[in-house]
Amino acid sequence: MKELLILLMIGLSLSIDAFSVSTVIGMTNLSHKKTILTSSIVGVYHFIMPLLGVFLSNQITKIISINSNLVLGIVLLIISMQMFIEFINPSKKEMSLSFIGIIIFGLGVSIDSFTIGLGLRAITNSVLLASFLFSSCSFIFTYLGLSLGKYISKMLKKYSYLIGTIILFLLGISFLCKIN
Repeated sequence: MKELLILLMIGLSLSIDAFSVSTVIGMTNLSHKKTILTSSIVGVYHFIMPLLGVFLSNQITKIISINSNLVLGIVLLIISMQMFIEFINPSKKEMSLSFIGIIIFGLGVSIDSFTIGLGLRAITNSVLLASFLFSSCSFIFTYLGLSLGKYISKMLKKYSYLIGTIILFLLGISFLCKIN
């Protein structure tokens, strides 16, 4: 029971980045289809990444050090630039977050679960259970973030897009500042 609680707490902490960024992206009024797709992709990444981390833990740490803050910071800056261009030159009502953009976003908020996977065996031998919990938490938090962002967008009208762009940019900068 204690191990399950620890894994759940890790899953919740891994999902906080996805929630905060998803809230901002939700302000762009993504369609329900893209909301489900984005949440699902983030969930799948949070299932696969810890498994990859466990599998590659010995080999990867000898070869390369992955800094999740760098990856997430760059992804957030790219998305914020895309949003800023869309704000200046609005061609569509819905943010044109492409499938590739969703894949990159999912990867960006899931790198930390890969890093957790590198040391996951020290916490549990139930790696599949851990990955399932991480996946479930991240799916739920991403969906809630995107939905909350849509609600905030309705309250703030046209300024929500610009606010979301600025927040994403600042989040990107903050993650880049955390690089050691």
